[in-house]
Amino acid sequence: MIAVPAQVHIREMTLQDLPEVLEIDQASFPVPWPERSYRFELIENPAAQLFVAESSDDSESQVVGFIGYWLIGDEVHISTFAIHPDYRMQGIGELMLVRALRTARASGAAVATLEVRVSNWPAIHLYEKLGFEQVGKRAGYYRDNGEDALLMTLHSLREGVEQ
Repeated sequence: MIAVPAQVHIREMTLQDLPEVLEIDQASFPVPWPERSYRFELIENPAAQLFVAESSDDSESQVVGFIGYWLIGDEVHISTFAIHPDYRMQGIGELMLVRALRTARASGAAVATLEVRVSNWPAIHLYEKLGFEQVGKRAGYYRDNGEDALLMTLHSLREGVEQ
């Protein structure tokens, strides 16, 4: 069972979430997506699905993470995924990834893929925990510093998303 703060829930991303999503993106990645990319994914890309994690208390709510994927045939590709730095290591990322994979599976996905920086051990650990395997390396994949990416695949969505 995933232990996350009780006040966090996952929902579909909307255009109104973009200011907070962009803030998290900029805090998380050396080369963040521009706003127009999120708008395209939300409005024009029929293969795209995006979710946010929202933390709320009695007075306010705040987007604390996001995840996006593309569903092409029976394959889901995780396109973007980040948790606000103040909310990392609390189980929110696992909750979001499981939700995304379950939703993709319900839409017909059988296999999931993603790329991750070779230096991003917390993310690699999470992916491996959910059943992803390292199947390759993309040399010089990241534009900001030429870092390699690991290509990871979950060969059967049922293996990693039953918890």
